[in-house]
Amino acid sequence: MKDALLWFLGLLIIGIVSGDSCSLGISPSRVVVKFGDPVSVSCVASRPVRELGWDSVIGASHTQHDLSVQWRVDSLTDWIEEPICYGVFFTAPRQCEEKLNLVLYKKPDSVSISVVNHTSPLVEGREYQLLCEVQNVAPVQYLALRWYRGQTEVYNHSFSELSPATPVQVSSTLLIVPTRGEDGAQYRCEAELELGAEGPQPPPTVQSDVLSISVHYPPDFPSPEDEILEVNNGEEAVLNCVAVGNPPPVYTWSSSNLQKVHNQPVLTVTSLGPGAYTCTASNILGKKSKEFIIKHKSKGV
Repeated sequence: MKDALLWFLGLLIIGIVSGDSCSLGISPSRVVVKFGDPVSVSCVASRPVRELGWDSVIGASHTQHDLSVQWRVDSLTDWIEEPICYGVFFTAPRQCEEKLNLVLYKKPDSVSISVVNHTSPLVEGREYQLLCEVQNVAPVQYLALRWYRGQTEVYNHSFSELSPATPVQVSSTLLIVPTRGEDGAQYRCEAELELGAEGPQPPPTVQSDVLSISVHYPPDFPSPEDEILEVNNGEEAVLNCVAVGNPPPVYTWSSSNLQKVHNQPVLTVTSLGPGAYTCTASNILGKKSKEFIIKHKSKGV
């Protein structure tokens, strides 16, 4: 504690301070600049000054007469620029400085979306990874990457733990287990630079193209699997074997009463004898059968 106090007193004696006790003000105090755009910031001294200036890689300037000095750059392209306003005063504290809170940003060159290591249609119930890649964005710690299915946001990925100021490439993955209800679902990702109130409004945003997924699943019957039909002799009977599946199912019928092969989902006949008729719907993922039992009505019923 004693050492710290001596160190602070030493600073006061030398007259070099910064922060709240500094007699300098920067306006605006925080600047958000698009890569390549011009920028101008003023530094103002609140008491007589011997010298007032900006220490920077680009646009350094100073004055010995005025109480304000500007830092001006026609096209800011230096990612490591950290302008500092300094003042040398006639009275204590003799020197102080203020660092400009400068954010230089660049929108992504591109945002793309794809399925990792997969090109064919997806299969219901299996796990897949979607990949979103963002090319050349800065500063990445201000980036929010949002995933959407349709118009619904399903995931939000931030990169606040990263610190590079220069443009980088980043990516995000989304794990999905598609269902048949998601056949045709549209996924996209959106990269947004959340630069605060001093940044452009609305925030700079780049979207990926839409990724439409095709989901394959085995056939299934929306109606009960087995049906019993009672018909009069010679009456028309309709056997509906329509199934849902992707790829669309193909159909086969089997019965001792059928004299030829039928490959349509609906069988309409007028002279079917009593008995069992089995329909099978199949695609590359599986098959499912449905049985129709035809009974003739008794006379007088």
